[in-house]
Amino acid sequence: MKLTFIGAGNMARAIIEGTYDNHEVEVVARDESSLKELSSKYSVKTIKLEDSFDVSGKNLILCVKPYALEDVSLKLKGEANSLISVLAGTKIDSLKQSIKSKNYVRVMPNLAASFGKSMTTLCGDESFKKEAIEICDSFGSSLWLGSEKEIDIATAVAGSGPAFLALVAEALSDGAVKEGLKRDDANILVRGLFEGFSPLLTHNHPALLKDAVMSPGGTTAAGYAALEEGKVRDGFIKAITKAYERAKGN
Repeated sequence: MKLTFIGAGNMARAIIEGTYDNHEVEVVARDESSLKELSSKYSVKTIKLEDSFDVSGKNLILCVKPYALEDVSLKLKGEANSLISVLAGTKIDSLKQSIKSKNYVRVMPNLAASFGKSMTTLCGDESFKKEAIEICDSFGSSLWLGSEKEIDIATAVAGSGPAFLALVAEALSDGAVKEGLKRDDANILVRGLFEGFSPLLTHNHPALLKDAVMSPGGTTAAGYAALEEGKVRDGFIKAITKAYERAKGN
């Protein structure tokens, strides 16, 4: 399938990294320096976005900032075959008012797409569900959701989640350094922890995994009590709520 990316920012680059081996890719954007960088790194066609770019019959992946939708849409003409939008909080109705397409799908990937590890959520027209999932599976795994409300919630988890987990990683490393471990060693330790955690989570419910690690009166129990005292669990729950409120408000 030929994919036409509209936009050349960080998310576009991450998805291109995961898709260009299996799909014919072209990138259309206003930033010439970004286009030049992409063409030198990947085997993709690049086009500077100017007035009246014809999208007729194309499969678009829209990767611009939500605030740029109106300006970008004014430069497009024709009716696309499909529009896959990564714009957080931008409803399908808004997309329909801006860009003509036969099919509309909202997706929420994350930057792990560049390593083929994005957890991507999707919703939209069932008529393009199979194709959209196939595209998203090329840069990780995907989950089709039943409503736009659900994808806004998922945005708070899968989309914003890497930033939240980065905070956890940094804090764990800082704690180890505070107690005397060298920073480089602390960072290596945390990276190894995160790498090993994914398969554990795949095969265990989080609560059961916690119980398996936490022995009575042990080191984990002491540390866990400190996290509860600091209301870390409450903080993460509130972070998801705040991120969801912002996502649905766009």
